[in-house]
Amino acid sequence: MWIIFALLATFFFGLRGILYQWTSQKNLNRDLLLFGVFFTGFIISILGVLLFNQHWYGWADIAVGLGLGIGSFAANACLHKGFSEGKASLISVLSGLTPLFVLMFAFLLWKETLTGIQLLGFFIIFCGLCLIRYSSDISIDNLKGAQWGLLAALFFAFNDLMGKQSTLIGADILATLTSMFGFGSMLFAVSWLAKRKRNHLYNTSAAATWSEVKTFSYGLLIGLANVTGMIAIISAFAIGNTGLVSAISGMNILIILLYSRLVLKETFSRQEVWGLSAAFIGVILLRLS
Repeated sequence: MWIIFALLATFFFGLRGILYQWTSQKNLNRDLLLFGVFFTGFIISILGVLLFNQHWYGWADIAVGLGLGIGSFAANACLHKGFSEGKASLISVLSGLTPLFVLMFAFLLWKETLTGIQLLGFFIIFCGLCLIRYSSDISIDNLKGAQWGLLAALFFAFNDLMGKQSTLIGADILATLTSMFGFGSMLFAVSWLAKRKRNHLYNTSAAATWSEVKTFSYGLLIGLANVTGMIAIISAFAIGNTGLVSAISGMNILIILLYSRLVLKETFSRQEVWGLSAAFIGVILLRLS
């Protein structure tokens, strides 16, 4: 059953990534958009808490939720920023390294062992990263958003670990997500209002093509995919191995890459093709381990 939840998370996180990539190319306020994304999650989660009579059983439950909020705030901001600066394919692959970090930290924190296939998957992914890193389009002086993809992977890994931790302490899923999305919404709202005030004060803001209402509305729409993916992945963590769930959900990069190839018509150099192929094989090995 955990595989079904993990695959659902894969689909919805892939859909979220596509929508992030699309909106990242528009002239809009990123913080306001992500405020809308998290606000949808907060409303749906708190309605679920009331409907299913879920609870917070102590400060540990709240702390985990707040940790998820901080991690999600940073991860989503880095992912959207990366899409606005670099290739969708590159950002997708780098952010798809989340399972690698999760498996490493799950072993250190909870002694979850690594199989031979998982170790092989790690090695292949790293080889793919090296090929991508040293492709003709990417140099030390021109990372083109690669740093944001890596940071997104780290913060999403932190999120997965906190999600697993919430299941280990017996926290109710929707109560945890209410704390997460509520705190994340507040962070994005504060960031948006602070920048808005600063731009107004110094009269430095560039006119956005999208109005604030339109931007927030699209954020609310993307939030449906985001909250569904979060419910699915935490449900999978509750009954599945941390690393394997993260690895399967990490397959969402394939959905984004198919979009970048078929819709955006992105072309890859030969070295990038080899690197991307190696990364795909590595993630698939993790999924099958």
